Amino acid sequence: MFEYSVYSILSGTILGFVAGTSLTWSSPEKDFLNRTDTGHFDGVITDDEFSWISGLLSLGAAFGPFFFGYLADRIGRKYTLLSIALPFAVGSVIVAFATKVPELMVARLISGIGVGGAFTVLPMYVGEMSLDEHRSALGSGMNCFICFGLIFTYIVGYYVSKVVVFNLLLAGVAVGFFVIFLLIGAETPHYYVQKNKHDLALESLKRIRDAGPEENERELKMIRTEIEKEEQGSLLDIFKTKASTKAFIIGAGLVFFQQVSGINAVLMFAQTIFEDAKTPLEPQYCSMLIGAVQFSTSFITPVVSNMMGRKTILIISGIGMALSESILGIYDVMSHHDESSVSSIRFLPILSLVCYIITYNVGFGPLPWAIIGEVFPNSIKSSASALATAICWLTSFVITKWFQQVVDTLTLGPCFLGFASFSLLAAVFTQFVVLETKDKSLAEIQADLSK
Repeated sequence: MFEYSVYSILSGTILGFVAGTSLTWSSPEKDFLNRTDTGHFDGVITDDEFSWISGLLSLGAAFGPFFFGYLADRIGRKYTLLSIALPFAVGSVIVAFATKVPELMVARLISGIGVGGAFTVLPMYVGEMSLDEHRSALGSGMNCFICFGLIFTYIVGYYVSKVVVFNLLLAGVAVGFFVIFLLIGAETPHYYVQKNKHDLALESLKRIRDAGPEENERELKMIRTEIEKEEQGSLLDIFKTKASTKAFIIGAGLVFFQQVSGINAVLMFAQTIFEDAKTPLEPQYCSMLIGAVQFSTSFITPVVSNMMGRKTILIISGIGMALSESILGIYDVMSHHDESSVSSIRFLPILSLVCYIITYNVGFGPLPWAIIGEVFPNSIKSSASALATAICWLTSFVITKWFQQVVDTLTLGPCFLGFASFSLLAAVFTQFVVLETKDKSLAEIQADLSK
């Protein structure tokens, strides 16, 4: 039987599932919104308008970390996670009944704020609630829930074609998380110690740990010592020392390259990509396959990361993504030059994107977030993590907003060759800038950064 903290964390990671459903929402919904039998829009949504609808999720996510990160220190991790359900529910309800494009844009911006909050506060909650020996597995559980949300939208979004029904279903999922986590989730002892509520911190430990009084007192003392060492720094403090500056370059650089590899363009425009590539399998089924591959490979990362160092995995991931995207790019260039030249290899776009998703999900998907949690000193961890997360989502906004326009102008091939170039640069960046953090204490990592 697991200790109570595991159940509390698992109930919290349902929020990762909710966030995942938002990330791939645009792929199945694009066509349904414009159809009179499934949508209820006044007029037709243009490609430019839909690029704004898709991109504004990422723009909203850039602001979520600052707001919800602040809230987590004011009202606690549990109630902040509960409050993050609100923008998801509100955004989905607005989409369900929207009849004009600006309403959709506002809805996606609101949902995006929730995405940014989930990606900021949920890892914090998991880290503070879990024991050291469980932290890696439970942290990977969050990624699994996110990937499950991705495939849920691809599959259910296609078969539940009515825009009202599907989006009310998504709102219901957010409400379901709220109810489950309200009943099962516990507040972290770290938050209570931060607020000098040591009696409540001890009560929290008694509830979430399967341990005796002495072990709980010992852990409480460790938490006190850890928090007493923390000095909350501002954004400017990130660049005051060599170690913190280098840590920020590593963290921000990794999430930047994560996004310019094209991941959110693939997730949000999967059906459009497969339609353009003219694959033998129906585009919606190709999207479902991509979601299934991403979900299944999310279980591989913890195993692989324990066998090899993070740096090695990231380099392999970057090279693998570059090769996969290059194949798709060259295929599309050949297809536009002479369509008959690719008639016997129509399966190649599917295979290349499956390989891309596998190599992404093993390395550049989850590991940048793990490294961000390791390289920042406690004094700037909150502000630096929020800024790095904002950079991630602002980059995602640029990619998703202009992806369709670039494809319309240059076609799919040059676009994916560009993504491949950035993926290769990601491997180079990792080789020469990123530190290996596997099996190193936080103190050892800070010492390496200071060199």
